[in-house]
Amino acid sequence: MTPGARVQAAIEILDLVIDAARANGAPADRLISDWFRTRRFAGSKDRRAVRELAYRAIRACGEIPESGRAAMLRLAAGDADLVALFDGSAHAPAPVVEGEPVAEPGLAPRWLVERLAASDVVEADAMALLDRAPLDVRVNTLSAERVDLPEGAERSVAAHGWRYPPETRIEQAEAYLQGAIEVQDTGSQLTCEAVAALPGETIIDLCAGAGGKTLALAAAMDNRGTLVACDTDRTRLSRLAPRAVRAGATGIEAVLLDPKKEMQALQRFADTADAVLVDAPCSGTGTWRRNPEARWRLTEAQLSRYVATQSRLLDVAAKLVRPGGRLIFVTCSLLDEEGASQARDFLVRHVGWRAVVPELPAGTVRGAGLRLSPWHDGTDGFFVARFERL
Repeated sequence: MTPGARVQAAIEILDLVIDAARANGAPADRLISDWFRTRRFAGSKDRRAVRELAYRAIRACGEIPESGRAAMLRLAAGDADLVALFDGSAHAPAPVVEGEPVAEPGLAPRWLVERLAASDVVEADAMALLDRAPLDVRVNTLSAERVDLPEGAERSVAAHGWRYPPETRIEQAEAYLQGAIEVQDTGSQLTCEAVAALPGETIIDLCAGAGGKTLALAAAMDNRGTLVACDTDRTRLSRLAPRAVRAGATGIEAVLLDPKKEMQALQRFADTADAVLVDAPCSGTGTWRRNPEARWRLTEAQLSRYVATQSRLLDVAAKLVRPGGRLIFVTCSLLDEEGASQARDFLVRHVGWRAVVPELPAGTVRGAGLRLSPWHDGTDGFFVARFERL
């Protein structure tokens, strides 16, 4: 592909991403993969270049762009070399016309920038949310005491964490294929450490998804005790079993939950769990480094629904924890309504509980919990709170 053809390809992909964001469709990475699957003429260098152009354009735009071309023109602003590729040659984009739409720059849609500012996330710092994320891995202690890591790793602050540059391809590394390492953001690893799971305990992962945190808990428990992984999404939960086999994690019980009827499936665990992890559904504002188009998908109505769901799941989790046990609340969000305010409201609703700020090697105190952030800690954005039942 010529340089101009790469730009045009990125524009076509951006159109798909924008349409999907408006309709709550497929994520950008899947759309890009599908686009190239039907265009075999594109070599590996072409795919890498087009993908990079598309993501750079997404990161350059604040409000959702009018079109893929408008997004690419925002990226081209001030870049004469990129503008020169709009020359109308074969497979290249048409020349730039004076006055045609150019997407607005910025961090996110205006209403969302205001919500972040209200949570003391200033825009200058928040722009780190649009940097490329590194590749973080967790050494799986269930697999081996010694692991031959691929070259290029640096220690992270997580107990078993290592960090690689963003472009690292780890999937074919022997350590990964053998289950000796798992891809997991350092912040996510730290939220698992906040659970302080011990062998022999009863631990419930209430919102397990595909099981990334469940596997970290299994390793901390050394496959001893009762570990229950729950979710309302059958497809996501089904991914846990093969991952557990690869990681050597045994004895995990998967429980499919019916939304708003969770206690029907979990009544046998009422007042018995040593710890319950609530990694609650949220806006994902802390994950924009990996999913920059997510900031175009979120609406105020969706945010309100997330907040209500988080509150309800915390109430469910409180029914499962034994006296003296602990509840760990996590969201990958930097918004106080999904973090500090949510933790405060939990304590108002539930007498007989107290908050204990987790002791982690990163993060800053935010209300009753800790906030992890890209600019301060080099992690995805998280809020984590630990409650203890008296």
